[in-house]
Amino acid sequence: MDNNTNKNIKNNNHSEEKVRIFDTTLRDGEQTPGVSVNPEKKIKIAYRLDELGVDAIEAGFPIVSNGERESIKTIVKQGFKANIYGLARTVKTDIDAALACDLQYIHTFIATSEIHMKYKLNMNKEQVLERAIWAVEYAKKHGLEVEFSAEDATRSDRDFLIKVFKSVQEAGANRIDIPDTVGYATPEYISSLVKEVSENLSIPISMHCHDDFGQAVANSLAGINSGANCAHVTINGIGERAGNASLEEFVMSLQCLYNRKTNIKTQLLYEISKFVSNTMGIIVQPNKAIIGENAFGHESGIHTHGIINNPLTYEPISPELVGRKRWLQAGKHAGAHGIKAMLNEFGVNPTDEELQKIVEQQKIVADKGKSITTAELLSISGQVMGNTKFEEKFTLHDFHIVTGLNIIPTAVIQLSTQGKEYIASEIGVGPVDSALKAIQKIAVEVAKIKVREYRLESITGGSDALAEVSVKVEDNFGNVVSARKSGADVVVASVQAMMDAINKVMLRKVLES
Repeated sequence: MDNNTNKNIKNNNHSEEKVRIFDTTLRDGEQTPGVSVNPEKKIKIAYRLDELGVDAIEAGFPIVSNGERESIKTIVKQGFKANIYGLARTVKTDIDAALACDLQYIHTFIATSEIHMKYKLNMNKEQVLERAIWAVEYAKKHGLEVEFSAEDATRSDRDFLIKVFKSVQEAGANRIDIPDTVGYATPEYISSLVKEVSENLSIPISMHCHDDFGQAVANSLAGINSGANCAHVTINGIGERAGNASLEEFVMSLQCLYNRKTNIKTQLLYEISKFVSNTMGIIVQPNKAIIGENAFGHESGIHTHGIINNPLTYEPISPELVGRKRWLQAGKHAGAHGIKAMLNEFGVNPTDEELQKIVEQQKIVADKGKSITTAELLSISGQVMGNTKFEEKFTLHDFHIVTGLNIIPTAVIQLSTQGKEYIASEIGVGPVDSALKAIQKIAVEVAKIKVREYRLESITGGSDALAEVSVKVEDNFGNVVSARKSGADVVVASVQAMMDAINKVMLRKVLES
């Protein structure tokens, strides 16, 4: 399905020019409260960002620590296609720290709003202007390409802001950036501001929008459609407070609503979103646009009926465009069409009478406030149909875990599949992590199956609380199966849920072959 253009929206005069994507996941994204990324993880994320096709990577803020400088230097040495930037205040120590990282590109900034100048900088307009000009000249003298940001630009006096921008352009800045630092602007204001700034400058303009009022992507788009040609974004929209403009939402809005092009390989968006989420430990909300788990999920009977007949009925774009697959959810809102489609994917073809019983049985479970996993739906179907197809393909024989104070949690798993015995051991951050990694080690080797999501909830109180575990696994074709188990021992419940999910996705593989 090709749905890359909304013809109701007119293209602007820049429609043939590719929009530049400046990714600041490793700098502004890392400033998410509670997040700190070590150099090894930073480098891994940088590799994925370059693979995604971003034009620029803001690798960090060199002045903050020795580890930051070392990771930036390493990233610079990788020879990425993307331009590698370091952030610096308009002070000598910051710019020198950037130079020590062997950077060719620098992003330097100073605040221009009254509130920032008075309460943060304790400087007047003349001092701010002088500092801005000096920083650009100093960086240029040392051979750097410079992007200059007027922090809190959208709350700055416009005449003064334009004066600063014109002055840094004369000083040699290669590009200026308009930050909506506290996410206070509206798309209408951004359009007006960018038009006026572009009328007074000859160098390219970037947007850097925060999401305090949920306007970051809309404001970035407004800026691009008014004369800017670059947006600062982060994977999953992470960043300080409410975060930054989301790369995936911004890029797909450009492509599908405005027919604007970027260098982003959109089919990698979901994969890299998950990678960054797992690496940084920031969970993505299920209903997040484009890359949220539910973005292409459907439960309502009305919706699933429409989707089955024509995906355009309830999907604005094809999920494959961003590396996704649509999925249907059993539950009390589900209808016979959706349940039948889910079962057909596993080669299960109930009669009309059997299908009605399956729908009714799964709704009874759903009415108790439980979501219906794929494994549970198949189990209900097996009971109704007397089906013997649901035999285990992976059989767990034994597992044991060593954990404790000052001991690295280690799990050993013994299981059999396809007539062969397998033993695997893995370490992890805890007993559950090590156990699931050990199972996944075998599952990846044998069937290319890996864990996509793990959730743990306590469903009773007290020290003897029961735990409910939900696991989603995915095969190499993007098929996803979920399973859930509960019990007093969270490790045992986790292992059982994992095995159940693997067996169900293996069933699909057997039937497809």
